[in-house]
Amino acid sequence: MSEPLVVVTQSGDVQTLALNRPGALNSFTGPLHAELLAALEAAAANPAVRCVVLTGTGRAFCAGQDLADPAVAPDLTPGAAPKDLGTVIDTLYGPLCQRIRSMPVPVVAAVNGVAAGAGANLALGCDLVLAARSASFIQAFTKIGLVPDTGGTWLLPRLVGRAQALGLALLGDKLPAPEAERLGLIWRCVEDDALQDEVQALAQRLAGMPTKALVATRQALDAAALMDYGQALAHEAAVQRTLGAAADYREGVEAFTAKRAPRFTDR
Repeated sequence: MSEPLVVVTQSGDVQTLALNRPGALNSFTGPLHAELLAALEAAAANPAVRCVVLTGTGRAFCAGQDLADPAVAPDLTPGAAPKDLGTVIDTLYGPLCQRIRSMPVPVVAAVNGVAAGAGANLALGCDLVLAARSASFIQAFTKIGLVPDTGGTWLLPRLVGRAQALGLALLGDKLPAPEAERLGLIWRCVEDDALQDEVQALAQRLAGMPTKALVATRQALDAAALMDYGQALAHEAAVQRTLGAAADYREGVEAFTAKRAPRFTDR
């Protein structure tokens, strides 16, 4: 029986999804896309999951697209039709990015090694990114004549501004994790031997928080990027109206008043 391409483990309310093609630096193929999307769908539907951690096995997080995959490898036969990379984005990367961005629970990326190309932007699309000090991020697309995908054109300027985004995207240089933290590309860089403990502590903390409010915060920040100030204020009112009617709001206020730890249950 072959090894799963995504290893799924559960610890309390936290589910970890580990990309598992270590010999190929966890680079994407069609089957890996299918297993990861299925694992995310299952986590989204599982009420026992209140936080998801996305990571990689071996020495890499994800090296991006496997260029030997028949879906993208150019046919070098003279006169052969080019591969339609747009279809690959539409059918594989697009749905995966949308699923991560619409998860009903927080998603934490634990970048344990190199995150290149689509792998870098997959991590950056998660809610919080923790990286090992030895990890790195590479926008490798121009090296093969392409533009950033997997949400990269949207994410990069919003995370670090246009000037830094263009520098990263045009040059495709390796960005060490400490510098990624300094630029604001990621949430935090930690020592290699502390990564797993730090990630689990963060994920367990998020799992104990009001899940609906966490997800609504992600959605509100994304939505506000496309609004003017007045529209953002109106959107905040609409979201608070919904959250204010939820059980977690009552529990949070009661716990605060009673000076006890809250027990949030909404999801």
